[in-house]
Parts: sequence; C-alpha cells; structure tokens
Amino acid sequence: MTLNEYLLSLKGRSIAVVGYGISNAPLTELLLSYGCDVTVCDKRSGDQFEEADSLRQKGAKLRLGKAYLDDLHEDVIFRTPGLHPFTPELQKAAEGGSVLTSEMEAFFAVCPCHTIAVTGSDGKTTTSTIISTLLREAGHTVFLGGNIGAPLLDRVPEMKPDDFVVLELSSFQLHSMKCKPETAVITNISPNHLDVHPSFEDYVNAKRNIFRLQDEKCRLVLNADDPYSASFASEARSEIRYFSRSHSVINGAFCVEDLLYAARNYEVRELMPSSGILIPGNHNIENYLAAYAAADGYITDAVFRRVAKTFPGVPHRIELIRELNGVKFYNDSIASSPTRTIAGLRCFTKVKPILIAGGHDKFVPFDDLGTEIVARVKALYLTGETADRIKQAVLNTPGYNRLTLPIFIIDDFKEAVLAAAKSAREGDVVMLSPACSSFDKFKNFVERGNTFRQIVLEME
Repeated sequence: MTLNEYLLSLKGRSIAVVGYGISNAPLTELLLSYGCDVTVCDKRSGDQFEEADSLRQKGAKLRLGKAYLDDLHEDVIFRTPGLHPFTPELQKAAEGGSVLTSEMEAFFAVCPCHTIAVTGSDGKTTTSTIISTLLREAGHTVFLGGNIGAPLLDRVPEMKPDDFVVLELSSFQLHSMKCKPETAVITNISPNHLDVHPSFEDYVNAKRNIFRLQDEKCRLVLNADDPYSASFASEARSEIRYFSRSHSVINGAFCVEDLLYAARNYEVRELMPSSGILIPGNHNIENYLAAYAAADGYITDAVFRRVAKTFPGVPHRIELIRELNGVKFYNDSIASSPTRTIAGLRCFTKVKPILIAGGHDKFVPFDDLGTEIVARVKALYLTGETADRIKQAVLNTPGYNRLTLPIFIIDDFKEAVLAAAKSAREGDVVMLSPACSSFDKFKNFVERGNTFRQIVLEME
C-alpha cells in the first residue's frame, strides 16, 4: 500500500489523534491535508496548547485538558507512544469498535524500502545510529527515525526501494503494534518503564512484537549474552544472527580476547581490535557487534573499521562536555535505567567518577546499581524523586563505607551539579548518569543533558 492509498482509505472515517507531540504533529498535518475528519486530543489546556488556532483553521476539532480522553469513540485512534494501550479509555473505545493504531504502525504499512528496527532496554539509540552511519558510509541512502525523535511518515514520498530506514523502537511504540521489519535487533532486556507497564512480563511481551510477524526471509539479531534476548530465538521464524562479547557465535559477530570477529556459517574472519573503537566502554563494543550483525551484507569490513575508528558517538551518551582545571565532565543523560548507568561507570577503569544520579521513579530495583556505586564511585550526588531509594540501595550494599564514599542529597539539579564540581580535584571525572528517567524535572533526557551541559560550560 502506498502512502496516498493509505490516507485516502481514511477519508470518510472519524479519526482521533491522541497526544499532539513529535510523531503525531506531522501525522495530523498529513491527515488534514487529505481532508480527513480529525479530532486532536491533548492533555494540555487551551491556553497551553499553542497550536490550537492553527489546527482549527485547517479543519481540526480539539478535545483538550484533563478530560481529553473522555468520549473517545472515533473510527480510528492514533495513540501517542507514551499512552499505554491498556489505558481504560482506549480499551473502552476498542471494545466499541474503534481501531487503535499509531503513526509508526502506519509507517510500516506504507514504507517502500528496506527496514532495520532496533529495540532493547539499553543501547537502542547508539546501535541504531551506528547502523545508519555504517550504511551511509557504504553509499546507501538512509532515513533514521522512530523513538530517536524523527517521525518519518511524511517523508515516505522521498524513499526509494533500495533505500534503508533504520528505526529505534521503544516498548511503548511496540506495544500492540503490528510491524514486520526486514531486520530486527534486540540489544538486551532488563527491568524498565515499570511505572507504565503493568508488569515486567508486559514489558518483555512488547519487545517481542518486533519479530512476531517476521518470516524466514527476515533477519533477527539477538544478544547471545543476554538470557531474555537469546531466548527469543526459539520463538522466531526469522534467520537468527547473534552477537556476543564473551564467546564465538556461528552467525553474527563476536569479541574474544579484545578482537572483533565476523562469523557466517562457521566461517570466521577478524574485523579489528576492540581498542580501535573510538567511543569508550564495553557496552559500545556490544553496540558495534549488534550493528555489524544487522548490516552484514550491505557494508564492507573496511567500512566497519573506518566508522568504528572515527564515529564520535551520540550526544548525551558518555559525552565529554569539557575539561576544566584537570576535571573531565561527562554527560550520560541517556542513562535512564540502572543498567545504563552501570555500563557508563564501567567505562572508567583508571578513575572512580563523581556520580550525579536520580530522577523520576520508574519503580525499578537499584540493588545492582548500589553494588556498582560502592565498587566504582568516589562520591555520590543524588537529586530527584529517587534520591532516597538510590541512597538506601547503596547503604544496604555490603562493604559500603561512608568515609570513602560520601553521599549527598541535593534536590535542586543545578546545585547538585555545582556541588559535585566543587568537590572534584585534578584528575577526577564528574559524570551525570541518572539511572532514572527525567520526567520529575525535565521534558526528556535531552533537556536534562542540555541543562547539564550549560551548567558545566558556564563554570569558571
């Protein structure tokens, strides 16, 4: 189905667009341009919704404020990724005959080119970006989007059959979504977003949707070192490629004794030393292995080596902001889960970072994070909703010593950053790696990371 055919099929049907955000704004514009009957539902009140007058002029109806989910009855409902499909109002609408869908599900229905989709608890954005960088370096036209922040539905007319779309997909997007990517990647699975998902099982099931509709012509890349990711092989009909940082694999990519290898049907060839990867950390070795397994066949080994040696990484992911008076400041705002912060801490083997952590409470356990903090952190500055929970996890860790690992709770984010910086000495590392999402104080991890960057750059 083409985009034009899809949009024409919606004419004459009532449509609700629930949540007017990054992905749904261009979707709404498309629907209105085809003369569709569109109601925009958003929790912002009329005085907060700046687009209200413009949308009304284009023919949209608006349902705003606290009651924005009341009376959902439209024939087709496009939900925002952050709204769980089990929300009672959405379920009631579905029971009444409404079709629940999303901008991303619509994109999969009309995408005319190759698709590579990446999900997982950690590493989605970096892996997706590496894949797109590899493909571009190999001469392909690539569109990068999904949860990474760039909606793609309105760009479908630009896409040609030989082009590639690389999509980062969150559990919120995948939940109840029908999709069939040619290549799917699951980086790992660990407890996350349990403030939205009713259970860990529900979260894992959402991830499964990335491969449920794949067939034997598709490729599924799994983490051989992660029990959840690896277990999906028995459920999939796709061709399986593995990646591993600890042992060899038959098909895929792996690292043994600090050397990266590619494998295809037992045939193994050396790619490069892991020390040649520019961005630091064992987790980034895994990201490169996953990316190679996904892009193999569309790139050369020389392209892989060139990108690995030169790609500087993605902003907000162990991003060096500056060095001031011998102190290095790193922005790892993307670390919205304990496992991401643990991975960040493990990048520093010669120095114990001064860690700034804490944020919105997603009700995930901090026990493992407490263990890593006791082993790897020089001083801990906590801020946000989870400050007390993280502190308690550290206090409960065997071997904790308050004399060698001081803990400070400072609610104001800027004050916490400045205090951490003030305590640092030449040779130290100060790292923002929150282990939590940002929604208690910021719109998203990008705003949190940019705020940290601004504070650090203004220091004298």
